[in-house]
Amino acid sequence: MLDWLRRRLRPQPVDEKADPARLAAIGDEVAAKLRATPGVEERGGDKAELFLMPGFLRPAECTRLIDLIESNLRPSPLFSDKTGTGARTSQTHFFNAGEPEVAALGAKLDAVLGLERRQAETVQGQRYDVGQEYRHHCDFFRLERDHWQTERRRGGQRTWSAMVYLNSVEVGGATDFSELDLQVQPEPGLLIAWNNMDRNGRSNRKTRHAGLPVEAGQKYVITQWYRMEDWTRSPR
Repeated sequence: MLDWLRRRLRPQPVDEKADPARLAAIGDEVAAKLRATPGVEERGGDKAELFLMPGFLRPAECTRLIDLIESNLRPSPLFSDKTGTGARTSQTHFFNAGEPEVAALGAKLDAVLGLERRQAETVQGQRYDVGQEYRHHCDFFRLERDHWQTERRRGGQRTWSAMVYLNSVEVGGATDFSELDLQVQPEPGLLIAWNNMDRNGRSNRKTRHAGLPVEAGQKYVITQWYRMEDWTRSPR
């Protein structure tokens, strides 16, 4: 009995690619920068660090990004589908970082968050048609899953997520943060940014969220994930 208790109480080794101390420090720095930015609203309460910034993009920027999304769409990928077939039914465009509009978008996101472009995954754009959705999920990587062994070599744990709506949706399409009792309605240029970790640098399941089904019209959104370290397409 005592041996079992000692094993339970023994500190568990820390994966250096998901080091809570480093993740907590990143979270503190970004949250402090956002709190000091005029026009930013904090909406996560004491459960999560989540911020809204209306007017992050101008209407003309949104229109141009929608045009780029429409130029090359494919079914949106998933690392795994544990919630059943159809968990994510949108279509995705992977932006070319060399395009002027994409470079400008990346620089703007980095500046408001205080993060580096080298930590950023490829910028994505999604289109949701009527009936399409992304069921409740978290953006952080679960270290017990098989894909973590690849992702830890591609920049480690995800830190912050950023989403920008590019249009209004006729009916439906809100982003539902069920644990925060928060639904965000799409509006052109609105930025949502949240820390996928809690204040101790551990995965925060309170950030669980869903893109609710579009009931009329279409939804266009930008998604950007940042890593703890430099992101790379090919595992090191």
